[in-house]
Amino acid sequence: MDRRPTIYDVARAAGVAASTVSRAFARPGRVKAETATRIFEAAELLGYRSTVLPGLASARTATLALVVTDITNPFYADIIRGAHEAAHELGYTVLLSHTQEDARLEREWTERELSAVEGVLLASSRMSDSAIRMMAKQKPVVVLNRRLPEVPCIFVDNARGMRRALEHLTELGHDTVTYVAGPEASWTDGRRWLALRESAVELDVQVRRIGPCNTPTVRAGFGRAREVVEASSSAVVGYNDAVAIGVVKGLTRLGVPVPDEVSVVGFDNTLLADIIEPELTTVAAPLHAMGATAVRTLVAMIGGAVPSREPIVMPARLVVRRSTAQRSRKRTSPAFGTTRVSPSASAAARSIESGSR
Repeated sequence: MDRRPTIYDVARAAGVAASTVSRAFARPGRVKAETATRIFEAAELLGYRSTVLPGLASARTATLALVVTDITNPFYADIIRGAHEAAHELGYTVLLSHTQEDARLEREWTERELSAVEGVLLASSRMSDSAIRMMAKQKPVVVLNRRLPEVPCIFVDNARGMRRALEHLTELGHDTVTYVAGPEASWTDGRRWLALRESAVELDVQVRRIGPCNTPTVRAGFGRAREVVEASSSAVVGYNDAVAIGVVKGLTRLGVPVPDEVSVVGFDNTLLADIIEPELTTVAAPLHAMGATAVRTLVAMIGGAVPSREPIVMPARLVVRRSTAQRSRKRTSPAFGTTRVSPSASAAARSIESGSR
């Protein structure tokens, strides 16, 4: 009596274990290309159908998941565009979702998407290392803006970028710098703060940290302006452009001119850096190339390529604009505590502390 071919028939014909056949269909990036080809050819010859193995249909969707922490953050715009363009060239579509800086929500949403996609791009993930590793056992995964030894990673050279920012500030005479931190769960924030401290030791600069800004937006930076004033530093480095721009707006509201009294540097070189007045000095990264590289890496893994154990590190460079200037030697600004804060500035400070705009 005729019967449908099974996974075991395919395994015998291909000369592999049944578990390898299962992996080839459900997680093709986990099997060597030549082995996967042999399995697929054996399956076609035997008439093996996807309905026999749950998950096969989802393995052939030509769809990738791109998960970002906050779609309103302009940092992700170029990454998303680069990913979409590369995916289109390779015959894939991208399913985009954002997780509102919430690790639990990120895990739930991404796990729901796994059955509909062939691979996952996690941009600035807030999930635990163990959660990401578990996901990588189910589908090919590439992580952006974070380092995880067991999973292919792509991130910016934060150490070089921060070093260059601090060198620029010291060249302008600044010897005290305040760092306005990003989210507590951000790997990038930790690396930037570490790089700032290490560079400060070498360059003989005093550094302070305020924050965190768990939602790293303009509003968050605006709300930290009073703390920046109280820190009495002549320069500020923001976790990202949005936070730095918020600081600029907050200092301006408090009557502390930028860059005449306080210089401000951001990170990422987003579109907002050119819009703010004064234009923002910032550390730039090739975000479009990062998104495209991530997709190409992921698709190669889906096709059976074994990724390198070494992360892909994207270069960083400093873009100097008008938010940084030679350190003022007059030190007459309220930022340095040497003059009384005017009633209007005090009212503005209370407004900032209460979170109003």
